[in-house]
Amino acid sequence: MSKNVKISNPMKVITGEDTRWSYANVWEPKNINGGTPKYSVSLIIPKSDTKTVAKIKAAIEAAYAEGESKLKGNSKRVSPLTSIKTPLHDGDVERPDDPAYANAYFINANSAAAPGIVDADPNPVFARSEVYSSVYGRASITPYAFNSNGNRDIACGLNNLHLIRTGEPLGGKASAESDFATDANEDFLN
Repeated sequence: MSKNVKISNPMKVITGEDTRWSYANVWEPKNINGGTPKYSVSLIIPKSDTKTVAKIKAAIEAAYAEGESKLKGNSKRVSPLTSIKTPLHDGDVERPDDPAYANAYFINANSAAAPGIVDADPNPVFARSEVYSSVYGRASITPYAFNSNGNRDIACGLNNLHLIRTGEPLGGKASAESDFATDANEDFLN
């Protein structure tokens, strides 16, 4: 076997460059709802990125096929893919009041291990100030089937992140630079 043979994982997806990162807990694991602390990020994928969306849907189908025995558990048959929870969510349906999720899908990906993070060149990113909610970049993710405490679903693992560019802050919060860029003699009560 040649050293240059690359083994393909049908469940692994690299998102497009216009994927926006939200709730980026990528520097330290966070405990969510009393569970095991994990690194996580919400990936906002524009619906116009049909290539990434198609790859994610195919990876979810592959995870379903690969994990049928987990999804079946002690039941006589496995539930159809259309009736179980998957990691791909429609932002227009599930977050209609949040403009950051308009005309987009989103995936919440997490991992017990810290994701590798590189910049556009791609060199390792070590400065926490460079990676925050609202930046754009590619993400390496892997959907997988699980059966835990009666939940038989498909979740999404977070592998690595490729920072491409900065973005406007999510939630409408102004930056410190813009808040204090005014003349000291201005009337701040206006």
